[in-house]
Amino acid sequence: MGAMSVGGAHPEVRELNLILDLCLRIGEVLLSSGAGAADVVASMQAVAHHLGITRPEVDVTFTQLSMSYSYDPEQMPLTLVRRVTHRDIDYEDLTVVNQLVLDVVADRVDVTEARSRMATVVSTPHAAPRWVVTVANGAMCGAVAVFLGGGPIVAAIAFLAAAAIDRVQLLLSRLRLPGFYVQVAGGGVATLFAVAAAASGLKVDPSLVVTANIVMLLAGIGFMGALQDALTGFYVTATARMMEALLATAGIIAGVSGGLALAGLLGQEIGHLEPGRTGWEEMPVLALGAAACAAAFAVAVYAPWRVVAPIAAIALVAACLDRVIANFGLARPWGAGAAALAIGLVAYAVAGRVKVPPLVIVVPAIVPLLPGLAIYRGLSLLTQGTEASTAAGLLAMMTAASVAIALASGVILGEWVAQPLKREARRLETRLAGPRLVGPFKASLRGRRKTRDEQTGP
Repeated sequence: MGAMSVGGAHPEVRELNLILDLCLRIGEVLLSSGAGAADVVASMQAVAHHLGITRPEVDVTFTQLSMSYSYDPEQMPLTLVRRVTHRDIDYEDLTVVNQLVLDVVADRVDVTEARSRMATVVSTPHAAPRWVVTVANGAMCGAVAVFLGGGPIVAAIAFLAAAAIDRVQLLLSRLRLPGFYVQVAGGGVATLFAVAAAASGLKVDPSLVVTANIVMLLAGIGFMGALQDALTGFYVTATARMMEALLATAGIIAGVSGGLALAGLLGQEIGHLEPGRTGWEEMPVLALGAAACAAAFAVAVYAPWRVVAPIAAIALVAACLDRVIANFGLARPWGAGAAALAIGLVAYAVAGRVKVPPLVIVVPAIVPLLPGLAIYRGLSLLTQGTEASTAAGLLAMMTAASVAIALASGVILGEWVAQPLKREARRLETRLAGPRLVGPFKASLRGRRKTRDEQTGP
C-alpha cells in the first residue's frame, strides 16, 4: 500500500521508497542464501540507518520480509513487503551482497549504484559451472565414507551415488517439485546404489554407502540456521526452519524405505541395513576426513575459493578437539560445544583476512560435527512403531537436539566473544546487534543524507 501511495508524492518520499526497496532486496538475498534472521534484520537496519532512515520497523519470517517507516506522523507510513522463495544455500551471492552492505555503510556507493549492483547479483550466473557442485558433493560423500570406516571401494561408490543424487535432485528442483519429494528421491537413489553394490558381490558394507550419502542430504538442511534464529529470539522463523528440516529428514527416511522395498520386489536383499552406523576410531582418518568433507561442502555451496583451505584447516582442528574431549569420557554435547566455540572464535578473525562473512566459514567447518545421522537414526526408530524402538528413537533425538544446541550456542558464543576483541572494540560494543555472522558491525551516517529529524530541526 505504501508503495502505491507515493506515485505523486514529494521527491523525498520517492527516495525513501527506493531505500526501503534496496533494504528488502538485500534482506531477501541474505535470508535465501542461508543467513540468520537476526543478521538479516541488522544488515537491513544498518543500510537504512546510514541512508537516513532512523528506526525503521523490520519484520522477518521464513517466507516474507517487510519494512515500514513513518516519515510523517500525519501520513500513512511507507510499508513494503517482499516474499522469499529461493532456498538454496549460496555463499557466493551472500559474500557479494555482504560486501555491498559494507560499501554502502562506508560511503563507497550510493543508492542508485547499490540498486544496480543488487540487480547484477540476482541476474548473474555463478562463476563456477554447475558440474563443479556435483563433483564437490561426490567428494564430500567419499570423504565421509572414509572417516566412517569404509575403504576405497565404499568411498568410490559413495562418490558415484552422490553425483547421481545431485543430478536427480537438480532435475526435480528445476521441475519445481517440493523439497520433501526431492529428498525422497535422494534417499531412494542412495539405497539403490547400496543394493547394487551388495548384489555385485563386492565386499562392502551397504550401511556405510547409505550413511555417507545421508550426510550429504542432511548437510544442506538448515539445522544451524533454525537454532541460531531460536537463540536470537526469532522463534517463528526458527520453528518454520526446524519443521522444514524435519520434513526433509522424513523424506530421506521415506526414500530409503522405498529403495529397500523396490530392491525386494526385484529379488535383491541386502540383509539388515543400519543407515547411520559408523565405524571410525582412528584420529588421523577422522581429522583428514572432516577437513575434506568441510572443504567439499564449501565448494558445493559456492563459497569463494580463497576460503576453502582455511575452512578445511578449521574443520580438522575442530574434529580433533571434539574427539579428544570425547576420549576423556565427557558427553558428546560438551565436545561439540567446545569445538563450535573454537570455530566461532577463529572464524571471526579468519573471515576478516579473507574478506568473507564469518557464516561462510562457520557452516562448512561445522558440517562434519552436525548430528544429522543421529536425527535420521532417531526418526527411523520412531517409525518402526515398537516400544523398544520408540524409546531408542526418542533417546537418539534428544541426543541429537542437545548436540545441535551445543553447536549453535558454541558458535554464537565464540562470535560474541571475538567481536569486542577487534580494533575499536569499545566504540563498537554499544552498536553490536547481538552475535553477528553476516553484515556490518556498526552503522553510521557519515557523509550521507541527513535524517529527517536533522532536516526539520528542533
